Amino acid sequence: MLETRKNILILMADQMTPFALAAYGHPLTKTPHLDRLAKQGVVFDSAYCASPLCAPSRFSLLSGKLPSAIGAYDNAAEFPSQTLTFAHYLRAEGYRTILSGKMHFCGADQLHGFEERLTTDIYPADFGWTPNWDNVEARPTWYHNMSSVIDAGPCVRTNQLDFDDEVTFTTRQKLFDIARERHAGKDARPFCMVASLTHPHDPYAIPQKYWDMYRDEDIDMPAHCDSFGEADPHSQRLRHVCETDRTPPTAQQIRNARRAYYGAISYVDDQFGAILNALDEAGLARDTLIIVTSDHGDMLGERGLWYKMTFFEGGCRVPLIVHAPQQFDACRVQESVSHLDLLPTLVELARGSQPDGWPDSLDGLSLVPHLQRKQGAHDRAVGEYLAEGAIAPIVMLRRGRFKFIHTPADPDQLYDITADPLERENLAGRREYASQVAALRDEVAQRWNLVELHNEVLQSQRRRRFHFAATTQGAVASWDWQPMVDASQRYMRNHIDLDTLEAMARFPAVAR
Repeated sequence: MLETRKNILILMADQMTPFALAAYGHPLTKTPHLDRLAKQGVVFDSAYCASPLCAPSRFSLLSGKLPSAIGAYDNAAEFPSQTLTFAHYLRAEGYRTILSGKMHFCGADQLHGFEERLTTDIYPADFGWTPNWDNVEARPTWYHNMSSVIDAGPCVRTNQLDFDDEVTFTTRQKLFDIARERHAGKDARPFCMVASLTHPHDPYAIPQKYWDMYRDEDIDMPAHCDSFGEADPHSQRLRHVCETDRTPPTAQQIRNARRAYYGAISYVDDQFGAILNALDEAGLARDTLIIVTSDHGDMLGERGLWYKMTFFEGGCRVPLIVHAPQQFDACRVQESVSHLDLLPTLVELARGSQPDGWPDSLDGLSLVPHLQRKQGAHDRAVGEYLAEGAIAPIVMLRRGRFKFIHTPADPDQLYDITADPLERENLAGRREYASQVAALRDEVAQRWNLVELHNEVLQSQRRRRFHFAATTQGAVASWDWQPMVDASQRYMRNHIDLDTLEAMARFPAVAR
């Protein structure tokens, strides 16, 4: 029997590859809080995002649906208000749903089922970052280039540090508020809270404290750096989009970037640790299930690629840890799973069973059988990439030990991830795998109409580019979330009796 109606705390990083985490075998990175959660929790060793890009990945994680099913094509795609998220489902089950930090919502709806949103977003909510597949040769001027790598190193402050410090503070404060409210009998609902940081996302700049946690001579370098000619066609296009070969980084700049990235991971671990400490101090830890993940990974120079936007393992694999030691024994799950599986998982954990019928179709399956170590739990992941650097839809299927990447624009790719974890040998053209490739192509054809999807992406891009050009003429109305705080109810105010106010704010309350 599942223990239901537990609090749920989702700790989310941005662009954090599992391959750079000690919990996934990295020998260098220092992450004691993540290490503890992994040691006591269920670690998914083969978890994938549904799209290796921020907004589409997050929208799929929230909705349990592939990007193409909800129009979440890229980082400037609107997340439709009618799309049901796990926040809607949990709120219907009586949960208090709270979001602090980055979720990259585009469009007028900036809540998507969350009852409270504690911070604004770090990224814009408009259509300004819409790609243009009508002119694939033109590099988007708004897209990041190699400056993140070339300028990598220590810093004092960045806007990302400002943002993540605020996320940590507001999350901690809300946990203490929840504890005080429960003690006062005001709101006893279980909560689902998402704390979403923007680190270790580039630019690779981090305070000296975290830079100094690592030494140059210890930093591992990319295992392979393909020449432009050796790269597959999509990787060549990504290198154009990021100007990788126009402004190639030196070996020292690559080392600096990886060192700063590891420092950023330690910074993330410290922020997660501060939140976990507040959870414990508020007396909420024992009744809270904790999930750790990231929206996608980072190639970190492997194969000559940086950032994400690729279905190579570094770009699309994500950490996924479920910590609930009172419910689930610590173990490692080898089967492939996906962010698409989180929504049905959270609903089952909240109510104890799957609904008899979902209000909307889902592309994911519950992870509860994996958490309970039942035989026959699913072993599959599906992904799509429909944004900058692509010239046609790119889809991915992970089945058992194999990964298949298909796009009408390029040759197929098939990798045996177990035997070839660095994906150096494309098996798609080998005769002995012809029947397997044919079966996977049939599955792609059954799941997607790629010609129709391509046209839908083009039409959406054209509409949004026109929309942005029109609505930035004259007075501009912003969709960016504006957190509202009623200062009349904070700290000391004369309309509240002093003793009453002090008693309300003190936690734990003084026994009388």
